[in-house]
Amino acid sequence: MNELQALLNDSLLRTKHVENAALININEKKVCASTFGFNVPEENALNLIYAFYKNLVQVRREGLYFKEKYYKCVRADEHSIYLRNPDGGVIVVKTNTFILVATYRVGMYPSVCVEAVEKLADYFREKGS
Repeated sequence: MNELQALLNDSLLRTKHVENAALININEKKVCASTFGFNVPEENALNLIYAFYKNLVQVRREGLYFKEKYYKCVRADEHSIYLRNPDGGVIVVKTNTFILVATYRVGMYPSVCVEAVEKLADYFREKGS
């Protein structure tokens, strides 16, 4: 396990309100770390990057497919996208270097997931990442 994986586990999974998480390097356009067993296909990583840079209005209006499931947009701005479906949700936050994506299931508290993801994103922003 590398340092980024450990950070995802310690900061997000430990809350018990984040099911899975991954960190996507925007410049390299690929996943650089993820929690155990969470595979984000390259196409999904590119779609999340594209959503922030060219497609935010469409995401607000139409939602987004992630890992072969449709999610309705709850909120989207230049730094974050919150999506949900009947099974749970996806929280996506952008820093200068990374896109942090986390999932939660029904029965987990989305607000705790959002708070944990935003705190970790703030950590990366403070580091200039």
